[in-house]
Amino acid sequence: MSTFAAAGITLALSGNAFAAEVEWKMTAAVGEGSFLYQNFMERFAGNVETLTQGRVEIEPFGAGVIVPAFKAYESVQDGIVEAGHSTPSYLVNQDPTNAIFASFPGGMSPEATLHWVYEGGGEELLQAFRREDMGLHSLVVGIGTSEIMAHSNVKIDTVEALKGVKYRTSGAFAAVMQEDFGAIPTVVPGNEIYTLLQRKGVDAVEWSTPGANFSEGFHEVAPFLILPGVHQPSFLWEVFVKQETWDALPADLQTLITAAAKLTTYEGFTHFGDADIKAMADYRDTKVEMVLMDRAESEKIREAGRNWARARAAEQAEAGNPRTQEVLDSYLAYQSNWAENSIYLVRDSAQ
Repeated sequence: MSTFAAAGITLALSGNAFAAEVEWKMTAAVGEGSFLYQNFMERFAGNVETLTQGRVEIEPFGAGVIVPAFKAYESVQDGIVEAGHSTPSYLVNQDPTNAIFASFPGGMSPEATLHWVYEGGGEELLQAFRREDMGLHSLVVGIGTSEIMAHSNVKIDTVEALKGVKYRTSGAFAAVMQEDFGAIPTVVPGNEIYTLLQRKGVDAVEWSTPGANFSEGFHEVAPFLILPGVHQPSFLWEVFVKQETWDALPADLQTLITAAAKLTTYEGFTHFGDADIKAMADYRDTKVEMVLMDRAESEKIREAGRNWARARAAEQAEAGNPRTQEVLDSYLAYQSNWAENSIYLVRDSAQ
């Protein structure tokens, strides 16, 4: 709240709009017009313009306009654009530490993730990771609700049913699917998923939350909706600039942009949740069949995910890189504390 208070005081003391002092081009890992693009990237750019009263202007570009979807981080490092917008999930193969920030099977609920990031030190750990390993300054701009596990052309109601399934996914779930359950993971950009699923180039896809997926129309080309989203109980998106770019900003602009990022996360979180509930109701009016995996089956995926994370952290530590273990320890400790002490919370459920 102190960040928002500082931003509010600055605005109150500013009688006139400023001319743009900072202009950034920002590339995305998703296509222009997509649910994620609008809800995180465009929202952030708008919040920055509002809170800085036009002193900072960010021009967003969808994936493929300037650089490909999976090159957002590199494009900022190489100076092609000033800012990028992506998810750590796309960097898991480079460093498994990214999977902890991106969420993984067996990870925390959206509510717990939100608290860990802002109150439990998660964002500070991410910022140190980006600064020391990539020379970037990171701002969390989106924490998502639980995803749909799959829009599928085949019925998946047990872990045994995953064997041999050609599955569009990414991050830790891709590794868990292949190593533990015999699925065949493939990674493609979001703007290619609909056509791939429609043409049965894959058996199943996971992409995002109920609201985001409904807007993409995946239910129109696949008969099964697989739940719950244990593969991705939450997710995180970030905006990043070179550390030197961030350090060159005046302190007041750093404060205002940081406030805009946090505001974007809050607004995005509630927007996702509201859209998800509406979408789940809308799915019931379609021909899609909802398949709810038995809890015992979905728990097998969750445990496999936690085991994957522990194994990667141990490997990194043995190789002389303790960071993954440090981040995982913070994450799992917060998850354990949340699970043990959140019994006071009231849950709304049909069951």
